[in-house]
Amino acid sequence: MAKKSAINRNDNRKALVKKFSAKRARLKAVATDENLPLEERFAARLKLAELPRNSAENRVRNRCEVTGRPRAFYRKLRMSRIALRDLASSGMIPGMTKASW
Repeated sequence: MAKKSAINRNDNRKALVKKFSAKRARLKAVATDENLPLEERFAARLKLAELPRNSAENRVRNRCEVTGRPRAFYRKLRMSRIALRDLASSGMIPGMTKASW
């Protein structure tokens, strides 16, 4: 069995989140609705627990689009600080100049 990279694992998580988002939202709404009976809310929690763990949105990691690095991620640019610095140093990002690095 081939070992999966963290980037591929993250892509699989994104696909699972997209696939189960509607069902997960429906079950969460039932589970948190105080007007419903306790048994129905508990059943919704059990069904929610049966869904794949990786279908939860908070399991998806923000990763750099250039390198796949998970740390020091700029959300607006969708890349890590290291990739940003390399692109800026090579003049690939218009308007960005070197300050002091």
